[in-house]
Amino acid sequence: MRTLLPYPLLALGLAAMWLLLSGVSRGSVVLAIAVALVGSHALKLLGEASPHIRRWAAIPEFAGVMFVDIIRSNIAVAGILLFGMGKDRRSGFVTIPLQLRSPSGLAVLAIVITSTPGTAWVDYNVARNELLIHVFDLVDEEEWVQLIQNRYERLLRETFE
Repeated sequence: MRTLLPYPLLALGLAAMWLLLSGVSRGSVVLAIAVALVGSHALKLLGEASPHIRRWAAIPEFAGVMFVDIIRSNIAVAGILLFGMGKDRRSGFVTIPLQLRSPSGLAVLAIVITSTPGTAWVDYNVARNELLIHVFDLVDEEEWVQLIQNRYERLLRETFE
């Protein structure tokens, strides 16, 4: 079975996303299956190992934290852009030292930071294990370091390491 579907959860997720985005019809189902198979085999060709999830219970907590932070950030960025709130706003870069080493955990962190309005993952220095992010409304650099380390990295380390 692993030869046909090396990453079954990835294949299922790709097929589900395809059907959600394109609608359900016979043609869409065939294309969803094709995309799932090709995507799963492409990842196998890259030599990626399946992520080892150490603590499943941390995933819902992480999802809740992420959801709340994305909603808050959407409201804050909309306030700045639409209503001119924070006219003395300054953007900037923040370097964040990390303890997280798991490639899967780092990938999830990159997705969360980039998906959150007002922040962007800019660089990751493997040698120093430091993350560089850009913040649209930077008030306190240390607050961002603590936010990433205590809210995201802690839960990702519990999940993947």
